[in-house]
Amino acid sequence: MSYQLFRRQILLNALKLSDLLIMVFSFSLATVAAHSHFDSETLSEFLHQRIKVRNFVLFLGFLLVWHVIFSMLDLYHSRRFSSRRGEAVDIVKATSLGTLVILVSGLILKLQAITPLFLVLFWGLDTGVTVSGRFVLRYTLAHIRLRGRNLRHMLIVGTNPRAVEFARKIGKRPELGYHLIGFADQASVAHDMFEKTGYPLVTDFNGFPSFLRDHVVDEVVIALPMKSLYDEASTIAALCEEQGILVRYFSNPFNLKLARSRADQFEDDTIITLTNGRIRGVSHFFKRVLDVVASFAVLLLLVPLVLVVGLWIKFTSPGPVFFVQDRVGLNKRRFRLYKFRTMVADAEKRLAELEQLNEVSGPVFKIKNDPRITPVGRFLRKTSIDELPQLINILKGDMSLVGPRPLPMRDYEGFDEDWHRRRFSVRPGITCLWQINGRSNLPFKDWMRLDMEYIDKWSLALDLKILLKTIPAVLIGSGAS
Repeated sequence: MSYQLFRRQILLNALKLSDLLIMVFSFSLATVAAHSHFDSETLSEFLHQRIKVRNFVLFLGFLLVWHVIFSMLDLYHSRRFSSRRGEAVDIVKATSLGTLVILVSGLILKLQAITPLFLVLFWGLDTGVTVSGRFVLRYTLAHIRLRGRNLRHMLIVGTNPRAVEFARKIGKRPELGYHLIGFADQASVAHDMFEKTGYPLVTDFNGFPSFLRDHVVDEVVIALPMKSLYDEASTIAALCEEQGILVRYFSNPFNLKLARSRADQFEDDTIITLTNGRIRGVSHFFKRVLDVVASFAVLLLLVPLVLVVGLWIKFTSPGPVFFVQDRVGLNKRRFRLYKFRTMVADAEKRLAELEQLNEVSGPVFKIKNDPRITPVGRFLRKTSIDELPQLINILKGDMSLVGPRPLPMRDYEGFDEDWHRRRFSVRPGITCLWQINGRSNLPFKDWMRLDMEYIDKWSLALDLKILLKTIPAVLIGSGAS
């Protein structure tokens, strides 16, 4: 084992140990702080009662789970190319998932020490200290690398514009600790853009094996066009594998503009997955938890209102209380959407005679003074109370609190551009960006633009921001119809 590799192993093991020590420190401090609410016993008595064999084994289990979660989220892999924000987000995901495990264990095993106050203090302490520690580590390593130490020698294979642009980005980030040796390619394909980089063409493909044997090369980045030079790229990767040299390559061989890639392991194969939406993995889990908890709580809270509205609809116009319609959901799955009925019972049959009065561009249908809407229905729409039954759709998993509005089959069949259909790559929601930016007053093209913006910029924080802004939009009835 080389000295550099040995030093890396020491640093990695120290990082793992520090994460566990931070967890122990946060757990202990949160326990002591939360104990201030136990007035009936002293702190020593409190601790003595809980230091038992079962609790000790359980705590060791928590430590193991903590380590597994941090490893699962790649927090012990090289983070040279990841941003500080990205690492912080991964840490928040890890500590949140670990805290959730402790919460579930506390409920199942009836652990008195696992209180809401303890969980909040523990999560806040562990997250804050871990994120701060990683930032300090990043700053320290960057400072060391800027002084010319702990450098990794990189060789880029290819001299095409993509390779040159990557070299330019590496050159602008000296704190990453890369020394760019140069490029490897056929001399005949070198072009003016490459010449301007100032980096040397150190070898061609024929001399590549001997160059690896005779020079210090820590990483090889393959930036060749796979369509025309697949065999050469495959040979280079095999040579690097044979000598134990790390290989990187661009995971988007099709040059797609929006799709993001991730690697999955399936038996002996590594599968590169390209996805458009950002609502995936652990983040998707927390979004779903928020949907279920909030929807269930609101439904319980508003049961009296639901009963009153149901009776109001029933006694003011003939027909059912609820309006049920097929809508297009996640990946174009059909589902039955529930709303309070706001129109006359035969509204669907009368749609054809009103088509020429449509006031909205695109395939959707909206008219401000729709004659099919009942007096009660107009109030329900203005206040958005008609949307409340969709909380049932959320509990069923058909919808989310926040997401592009689900469209009827009639509107979907009127789409004439495929990029509009990307809105179906996420679950539809009760509210979204266009709901808080004019609602029904926006033209169809702005609906689509805002839906794409939501998908591309999604985060739990964005969901919470939209939910908070939806409340005043509903209260003032902005753009409702």
